[in-house]
Order: sequence, then C-alpha cells, then structure tokens
Amino acid sequence: MANVKPGGLGLKMRLFQIIFESDTRLGKSFDIFLALLIFVSVGIILLDSVPEYHARFGELFYRLEWGVTLLFTLELGLRIYCLEKPKLYLKSFYGVIDVLAVMPTWLALLFPGAQTLVVLRLLRTLRLFRVLEMMTVVGEGRLLLDALIRSRDQILLFLFTMLIIVTIFSSLLYLIEPVEAGFSSIPRSIYWGVVTLTTVGYGDITPVTAWGQFISIMIMLVGYSIIALPVGVFSAEVIRALRAERYSDEACPGCGRHRHERDARYCKYCGTWLDEEKPEPRTSKS
Repeated sequence: MANVKPGGLGLKMRLFQIIFESDTRLGKSFDIFLALLIFVSVGIILLDSVPEYHARFGELFYRLEWGVTLLFTLELGLRIYCLEKPKLYLKSFYGVIDVLAVMPTWLALLFPGAQTLVVLRLLRTLRLFRVLEMMTVVGEGRLLLDALIRSRDQILLFLFTMLIIVTIFSSLLYLIEPVEAGFSSIPRSIYWGVVTLTTVGYGDITPVTAWGQFISIMIMLVGYSIIALPVGVFSAEVIRALRAERYSDEACPGCGRHRHERDARYCKYCGTWLDEEKPEPRTSKS
C-alpha cells in the first residue's frame, strides 16, 4: 500500500498508522485481529451450510455474521476517512478486496444466499504476509505469476489443441453411442471427452459399444501422454526467471562475456573488475 497517504494530521494520521502500517505493535495487533475476524466469519458460513448446524444454531450464526459484517463496514469507513485520496485506494487490489469483503452480507438482503461469497474475505489475509514479515514469500509468488504470464501463449496453444482433440473424439462418440448411454448431444459428449482426457472419469457417462470403448482408451492414452506438457512449459519459465534473478546481463569490460552473478565483483573468466563506476579496490590501494 505504498501509494496511499494519510489525509491529514491528528486523528487521521493516528488511524492511518494503525490501519495501514504494520511496523508498530498496535498496527500488527489490528491486522491480526482482522485476520481472526475473517477466519471466524468464514467458519460461520461453512458451519451454517451444514443442515444440522443450521437448524440448531442458524439464528446465532446469523447474528454473529451481521456483527462481523458491521465491524468490517466500520473498518472500511475508517480506511476511507483517514486517506488523502480514497478513490486511489478503492481502485487498488486491496481496496477492491476490502469492498468485496463487506458486500456479500449486505447483498443477501436483496439476493438470499449471497452471503456464501463471504469466503472472499480470505483474500484479506494476504496482509498477514506483511505483518509476519514474510514478504519474500510474496516475491516468490510474484515470480511464479510472471512465469505463468510469459508461458501463456504456449499454454493457450495447448488448450486450443486439446479442445480440438476433445471435440473430434466426442463427436465420434456422439455418432457411435446410443442416446441411452448418455451421449444425447455433442456438448454433452464434449463434457465426457474433457472428463476422460483429464483422466478424472466420473462414470456418469460411459460408452457401451466396442468402438466407443476403444476411442475412450485412445483419448485416455492421449491424456496421459500430453497432459504434463503445460507443467513442463511453466517449469521452464520458472527456471528461466530464477536464472534471470541470479545472473546479470552486463558484459565483462575485459573479455565481453555475460552470465555473471549479480553480486560478483570480478569476471569468473578473466578476472577483470566488473563495476566500471567504482575503482577496483586493489588498484586504489596501490
């Protein structure tokens, strides 16, 4: 939240330090308290979805959830109040998450069942990485996300190829199999194809003819053969990103070779001093 600034001195500054900063004991306690509230509210929704618990404690769950929602609504109001530019915060990732955290219970007044979306509050616990001084973990997660973005073209090509294969096999099954077997339409057959290709196999639709079973074997073998390709592409991008983080692209001024570690002082090939902006310690001493 580096872009947000307090809206003034006095009370606004104090609220900003408590709500947005975690380098003080009170700020850390505030974030941990919010995380506990999040877990409590999500736990309430999970338990309330169990029929026997809903029958016995439904009213209690309802009141607890509204109590937590009112606290989160008040907290969101305080966040907006103490900021210099509230709109900038509301457009940020955490701002959107904070708004989504309070909306489900209010929406449930108009759309019954919307309170189930309270589980979105779990995204707010990402702040715990900052509170618990685990931002290096966030950095590693960003590295994985960057690798996924760089490999998106290969993955999209793979998915498109899989869609073509599934559509062809599924259309054949639609022609071969009787309607009684569950292949009542090509979209229904495509559902079977996806389940079979991914080797999940729910069993709700099963081919009954010999040719249909043969095609099922083929599509399962295809699935086992190529389903791991996206993992390999993604792993290659992760390795490439790790190497890019470790090695510098700057060439040695002596021999012109690349791939030196970022903290290296001398070229590992010819021993030349790498940092041209600073004098070599051995030369300056002499």
